[in-house]
Amino acid sequence: MKPAVSLSAALELDRNAPLVISIVGGGGKTTAMFMLAREIKALGKKVLVTTTTNIGVPEPGQCDIFMLEGCTDPGQLAAIPAATITCLGGGLIEGEICKVKSVDPAFIDELYAQNLFDCILVEADGAKRKPIKAPADYEPVIPTSTTLVIGVIGLDSLGKEVSEENIHRCALFCACTGNKPGELIDRASIIQLILAEKGLFKGAPAASRKVVLLNKADTAELRLHAEQIAQEILSLAAPVHGCIVASLLQGNYKIL
Repeated sequence: MKPAVSLSAALELDRNAPLVISIVGGGGKTTAMFMLAREIKALGKKVLVTTTTNIGVPEPGQCDIFMLEGCTDPGQLAAIPAATITCLGGGLIEGEICKVKSVDPAFIDELYAQNLFDCILVEADGAKRKPIKAPADYEPVIPTSTTLVIGVIGLDSLGKEVSEENIHRCALFCACTGNKPGELIDRASIIQLILAEKGLFKGAPAASRKVVLLNKADTAELRLHAEQIAQEILSLAAPVHGCIVASLLQGNYKIL
């Protein structure tokens, strides 16, 4: 296990190749996406942040350029300078919480094919602000050009009751993990969710690299749980290429 100074360093990103990074799961996807965007921008790269689901409107300072459905002309996007973060959405959903609408994944594939950005970051899953989830049949929506899929799990789910209050799509979670409502979420639950065919990495392109981000390891106890989960996952013939134990809040990352 080795520490890293940033999330992008922990992910061991290839800085010389265009990237499409899709982020799925629950427990810190949006935080991870904008954190990566800032780190990659700091390298002088041209970054696109977008979504194939719905996300909150970017907060002040999270992006340099905010574009909606009327601004999806590849020529206009090509004119964006380096060392910037562009947030692209398919429109706005007005309501108590204003949200950015999804972008067609085929358009994201087109942007990648035209090499218009050094890195495209895609929030490809929704979790209703829950720390853990299982995907429905129609999700996640991962562009086929995705080179890296980050599966996020919030460790604050450990020890919580298996219920809709704590899990997004509780019934599907139980189908993946073998849990029953009323039981407690434990390390075995998380391991089964990661490994299940219809679990954390459902729909990930076969050629993409898959990394588990065990987030909210904010205490020594949670870090220990996370390390044990990661070690077991990596000891198996699992379709996972790496695990990161992280506290995005504290800025701590360890690669396993």
